Amino acid sequence: MLGLGIENYMDVVIALIIIAISAIFTKLVNFILEKVVAKWAEETKTTLDDEILKAIKLPVFLMIFFIGIYFALMQLNVLSEYYTEIQKIFTCIFILIITLFVTRIVKGIFKWYSADFALKTNTKIDEHSLPILKKIIIGFVYAIAIVYILTVIFGVNNITPLIAGLGIAGLAVALALQDPLSNFFAGVFIVADRRIMFGEYIELENGMKGYVEDIGWRTVRIKTLENNHIVIPNLKLSQSIFTNYYILKKEMSVILACGVSYNSDLEKVEKITIEVAKEIQQNVQGAVKNFEPFIRYNTYGDSNINFSIILRVEKFVDQYFVVHEFIKKLKQRYDKECIEISFPVRNIYFKNEKQ
Repeated sequence: MLGLGIENYMDVVIALIIIAISAIFTKLVNFILEKVVAKWAEETKTTLDDEILKAIKLPVFLMIFFIGIYFALMQLNVLSEYYTEIQKIFTCIFILIITLFVTRIVKGIFKWYSADFALKTNTKIDEHSLPILKKIIIGFVYAIAIVYILTVIFGVNNITPLIAGLGIAGLAVALALQDPLSNFFAGVFIVADRRIMFGEYIELENGMKGYVEDIGWRTVRIKTLENNHIVIPNLKLSQSIFTNYYILKKEMSVILACGVSYNSDLEKVEKITIEVAKEIQQNVQGAVKNFEPFIRYNTYGDSNINFSIILRVEKFVDQYFVVHEFIKKLKQRYDKECIEISFPVRNIYFKNEKQ
């Protein structure tokens, strides 16, 4: 049993004082970071210092807190027989906090680089490869931390037998991790092959469409126009057929079917339709202003002579609003010019049974 004499009570008081001092020091550091350092960072031209400041706040607070707890516990003589174990535990905690510090710094640097440099380059390689590179670096940092804890803290001087031991169970682990590993390497190949990139608009073979929001270790996340998320395993996406509407250029042609009655003057129809299309191309947001729209007559329909109008939009989703405005303007103009768009008509003749 642990006895608590007057000296032990004094140790507890001192330990509590140490914890209180660490709490006060934490508040002081927080004040300095938010009022002094943050103000200085806002005045600089670069956002790197802002990202680093955000990254270090949590690790610094955790480090101060656990240092206070450590010295408070070490002050208690009643725990003297457990000092070695306490030191090992807190050394592990400090290593994990340092690891957190480094990984948050890495994330901040990558975020700064993506915002200030990668988006300004003429290629999308940086934007495309940075996320996977960031994850590899962070994984490497965690691996170093784990190896350090095993070798230095727990005295595992030779980790080769440990790795060999893990190899014995490798088959079971491989079977358990078959899907995660397959998805991971499929994600790596998707990134390396540049089949899809972040922010591109794609259509899956099942008809679902959306913007690529993230290519992760295991899945690709796609955001639809309805603001829903589609989550697809990397392996399944790598084996599927999909359309990338941004792979060459974001600009795309929009082919709209229409038709006019057989009584129409086709020269006049072509002239009026192109005038409306040019107005749309020049004035509607999302339409390519320097594009010359045109029409092509193609078939004799049941009620109309059918043709196609070719417009051009800046990106895939712009077609919806551009087509919306074009249909309204074209209908108004056709009504004004007395151009008829016929609808299917069926004449039914009843045979007189007496005849």
